[in-house]
Amino acid sequence: MQAMVYRGPYRIRVEEKDIPRIEHPNDAIIRVTLAAICGSDLHLYHGMLPDTRVGTTFGHEFIGVVHEVGSSVQNLKVGDRVMVPFNIFCGTCFYCARGLYSNCHNVNPNATAVGAIYGYSHTAGGYDGGQAEYVRVPFADVGPALIPDWMADEDAVLLTDATATGYFGAQLGDIAEGDTVVVFGAGPVGLSAALSSWLMGAGRVIVIDHLDYRLEKARTMAHAETCNFGEYDDIVVHLKRLTDHLGADVAIDAAGAEADGGFLQHISSSKLKLQGGSPVAVNWAIDSVRKGGTVSIMGAYGPLFSQVKLGDAVNKGLTLRMNQCPVKRQWPRLFEHVKNGYIRPSDMVTHRIPLEHIAEGYHMFSAKLDGCIKPLIVPSAS
Repeated sequence: MQAMVYRGPYRIRVEEKDIPRIEHPNDAIIRVTLAAICGSDLHLYHGMLPDTRVGTTFGHEFIGVVHEVGSSVQNLKVGDRVMVPFNIFCGTCFYCARGLYSNCHNVNPNATAVGAIYGYSHTAGGYDGGQAEYVRVPFADVGPALIPDWMADEDAVLLTDATATGYFGAQLGDIAEGDTVVVFGAGPVGLSAALSSWLMGAGRVIVIDHLDYRLEKARTMAHAETCNFGEYDDIVVHLKRLTDHLGADVAIDAAGAEADGGFLQHISSSKLKLQGGSPVAVNWAIDSVRKGGTVSIMGAYGPLFSQVKLGDAVNKGLTLRMNQCPVKRQWPRLFEHVKNGYIRPSDMVTHRIPLEHIAEGYHMFSAKLDGCIKPLIVPSAS
């Protein structure tokens, strides 16, 4: 089969790999029909996360058709059209029993923190991902779900991470009716968080970014107010002016480890790899939210330390809430929202790229070329 293969920072290519095989009776093999490049894949591409090994296939957002099932699989059959959450989880451990599927304790030898994620380095279990023609799906009776007949493929693939994560970010904000919500980052997760904030009762949503084409999408897709932080000496001071000098009720960090906006922090984290990620966005969130407010952190960060303003968070009495999204827990409500037309994830798709051209897709997404917001990957076998 053809698969995207990592060869080092900024170096990926398409190679021939063996079609994955059933390794456990609970496995399924999925023929991938549609995948996506996620903003967090760029952290791997840029060499931000440790133990990203040469030969790994990335990709934690994918859907497909069941090609083969293990002898113990009961809920799937060959030919089923399925969507697969980015979390790999057993469904029975202490954490899964509490709905914390992203913290499953049985799928990752390094599971003191995160559980397992498809195609996301050996710190997340070392599983190959779905930017390929076929992928092995462990615990196939637990993770995947049948795609409803009414749901379009492009909506389904974005529910496997980006849209679900944005929705979860708004959920963690514990938004009360009429709250002012500020979202840092107008990528797919930020757009989804902004749109979801309205569904949870927000009275005002403000999105912060520095790319005008992404801010335009925030206005048209998420119906948000927008601010380009590059146009202000201090975006926090500007946000205070917009909120009666109190600050927002809820701030959502949807930017993560490579946030622009602070030169020294960006260089020390993104370039020199001295931190687990640039703390610019999360520190802006802490500074711009009101006393007693809530900060929701959805941006992906590495396991190293980051210079986060915990003292300010303590002194302001903030609630900080964060986690990798337990995707399948969000699906029942998200399915209803998509079916009713309140959310249309495919609105953020800007590019559809053949798998054989995925290196160009990564470069375009990384360099923010051609108005790229969300690129989908189409395997030739589909």
